[in-house]
Amino acid sequence: MPNNEMLKIIEKKRIELIKIVQKNGINSKISIKFSQELDNLLTEYIKQDLQNKKTLK
Repeated sequence: MPNNEMLKIIEKKRIELIKIVQKNGINSKISIKFSQELDNLLTEYIKQDLQNKKTLK
């Protein structure tokens, strides 16, 4: 997946997480679930970015 697409998905998930936290609280199960999903997206983005940098060398 191209970096710009991944960034759009990350931003969308971040906005969703903010709304869920505001509605349900930071320690709610749904907030934690969305936070973990965002963490996974960010981890995947970082892995892809590092891989892209390695192939450019």
